[in-house]
Amino acid sequence: MGFSKEKMKQIRWLMVLAAALILGIIYSKELFGGLAFIFRIAKPFLYGGVIAFVLNLPMKAFENKVFRKWRGKAAAKLKRPLSLVLSIVAVNLVITIVIGTVVPQVTATAAEVGKKIPAFAERVMQELDALAVQYPEIAGKVTELEAVEINWDSLVDSVIDFLRNGAGDMLTSTVNVASGIIGGIVNIVIAFIFALYILAQKEKLGNQCVRIVSAYLPEKAGGAILEVCSMLHKNFSNFITGQCLEAVILGTLFVAAMTICRMPYALMIGVLIAFTALIPIVGAFIGCVVGAFLILIDNPLMAMWFVIMFLVIQQIEGNLIYPKVVGNSVGLPSIWVLMAVSLGGSLFGVSGMLFFIPLLSTVYALIRNGVNRRNAAKGKYFPLETQSREPEAPESAKSETAKKKGPDTASK
Repeated sequence: MGFSKEKMKQIRWLMVLAAALILGIIYSKELFGGLAFIFRIAKPFLYGGVIAFVLNLPMKAFENKVFRKWRGKAAAKLKRPLSLVLSIVAVNLVITIVIGTVVPQVTATAAEVGKKIPAFAERVMQELDALAVQYPEIAGKVTELEAVEINWDSLVDSVIDFLRNGAGDMLTSTVNVASGIIGGIVNIVIAFIFALYILAQKEKLGNQCVRIVSAYLPEKAGGAILEVCSMLHKNFSNFITGQCLEAVILGTLFVAAMTICRMPYALMIGVLIAFTALIPIVGAFIGCVVGAFLILIDNPLMAMWFVIMFLVIQQIEGNLIYPKVVGNSVGLPSIWVLMAVSLGGSLFGVSGMLFFIPLLSTVYALIRNGVNRRNAAKGKYFPLETQSREPEAPESAKSETAKKKGPDTASK
C-alpha cells in the first residue's frame, strides 16, 4: 500500500530531524563550542535585553499612571524619554540606598570585630591552657609540634623558584584579569546603550517581530509562538514585580519588628534582608545569617531572639504574603516553585533561580491549557478543586443535551 504525499512529507522531515540529531551527537563538542562563541558575541546584546526588560517595568508604570493625562503630540514626545530617565533614576536610587545603608554598617562592624579579635584570641588561649592542665595529652601533642624543626633554607629556595617560574604566569594572569575587567565595562556600556534603543522604540520593534513571524511561518505555528512569547512576557513581568513587592514588604516587617524590640542595626538588616529576598525561597535566610552575625557581636542573647523572630516572620511571609503576592502573579503551585528554584540554582546559580520560576510557570500553563483542551474535546471535565469525583460535562455538552431533550425539558 502506497503512502500519500502528506505522509511522505512527514517521513522526510522525520528523517531530516533524525539525521540532524545524529550529527549533533557526533559533533557535540564542535556544536557546543560554536554556541559558546555565538553567546560571547551576543552577550552584550543579551544583557541589554535584560536591562531593557527590567527598566521597562517602572517606565511603563510612569507612562500609564504618572503621565497618563498627557495628551497631544508634544506631550507624547516628552512622555517616553521622561519616563525612561525617571526609571533609570529610580533604579539607581534603590541601588544607592541599599549600598549606602549596608556597606558602611558592614565596614564599621568589621572594624569592631577586628578590635575584638585580640581579646577573643586571649580568651581562647586561656581556655586552651585550662584544657592542657585538665588533659595532659593535649600538652604533649603541643610539645611535639613545637619540637618540629622547619627547614628554612628549603622554604626560601621554594619561594625563589616560585617567583622565578611563576612571575610570567602571574603577569599573564594580571593581564587577563585587566582585559576581562575592561571587556566587562565595554559590554556593560554596549548593553546599556542597546537597552536604551530597545526602550525608545519598543512598539516598533514588537511590530517588526510580529510581521517577521507572520511572513515566514504558517498561521497556526506563528500564532502559537506569539502566544507563548506573550505568556512569557506576562509571567516574567508579574514575577519581577511581585518579587520586588514581596521583598519590600518583608524588609519593612523586619525594620518595624526590630525597632519595636530595640534590636541593633534594624534599618541595615531590614534593607539587607529585603535585597537578599529577591532570591526566591533561600534569599532571606542569607540575610538572616548576616544579620544574626552582626547582632552576635554586640549581644549573643539578642541574636538568638533575632533568629526566633526571623522564623516567625518567615512563616507569616511564606504562608500569607508570598502566595498572595508572588504565587498568584505567576500561577505556579508551591511544589513547582521549589522544583524551579532547585533546578535553576543547580544549573545557573542565582540567575537560574530567578529565570526558571516564570519559565516553568509558562510551561505549566501551556501543559494545563493543552490538557484542558484535549479533555474538553473528548467531552470530559475535571474540576480543579477535586479530581476524585466523576467528570462533569462541559457547558457545551450540557447545552447539546438540553437541545436534544426539547425546549420544554430544557426549560425545566
